[in-house]
Amino acid sequence: MIRSYYLLTKPGIIFGNALTVIGGFALAAKGHINLGLFLATLVGLSLVIASACVLNNYIDRAADEKMARTKHRALVRRIISVRSAILFALLLGVAGTLILALYTNPLTTGVALFGFLFYVVFYSVSKYHSIWGTAVGSMAGAVPPVVGYCAVSGGLDAGAIILYIILVFWQMPHFFAIAIYRLEDYVAASIPVLPAKRGIRATKIQMLLYIVAFTIAALMLTLWGYASYAYLVVAALLGLAWLGLGIKGFYVSNQNRWARQMFALSLVIATALSIMMSVDHLLERPSMSLVVKSLRR
Repeated sequence: MIRSYYLLTKPGIIFGNALTVIGGFALAAKGHINLGLFLATLVGLSLVIASACVLNNYIDRAADEKMARTKHRALVRRIISVRSAILFALLLGVAGTLILALYTNPLTTGVALFGFLFYVVFYSVSKYHSIWGTAVGSMAGAVPPVVGYCAVSGGLDAGAIILYIILVFWQMPHFFAIAIYRLEDYVAASIPVLPAKRGIRATKIQMLLYIVAFTIAALMLTLWGYASYAYLVVAALLGLAWLGLGIKGFYVSNQNRWARQMFALSLVIATALSIMMSVDHLLERPSMSLVVKSLRR
């Protein structure tokens, strides 16, 4: 039973988001890590995300019953009652919000609740009615690194905005890759993902556009003086690798295998950039924004 409750929180999603929280926090901290603040941010946001995931399981339970990969979830099999799941979600959400409110700052708490609202309300509803549900989901999923950043900075500056844009653009090809190799599941559940409505080729074109946008956004952290030159090189190489694999997708015969490769590479990219942000204070960075310098010439 404990394992069922644990899986209800979607631990994979929590872990993935935790990596980006660490990256955003470390980038803003520049090597001066307040351990108490770091733990409060990580634990508080993880609990809020867990709450959102449990509520998402509740909302998705009818669709989950029709999908091969989700039909064994606890709410579908009625291992956990709906009432118990909602109560569990509320306890997680309240605990996480209290930790953020007491030990971080109001902005950090507000940004976290913004992500919670978008994921539970707007994404969970819109994904059943429009192909734009993926874009709505990316707006929620891009919040964690900003939470980490704001916990340190206490404000929303260009660095926080760039982090948010990076993650929004990253999530679109990440989600589209899932939609391609899980296409049968989405069709069975009547979820209007882009590959089902516009076709796989159109989805691949969209993926390339978002990868280009992601790469440009990732480079902006250095161009605006927030990250090191080493980060710039890594971000550029990873973006080019992702773009190359995306182009290869137009010539492959096994669509599912290619989509899984795109998905796996997206995880490598998110992890690598988070690591680079975490060690960035040890590396050489611009003394001021390269863009500002160029504008002054």
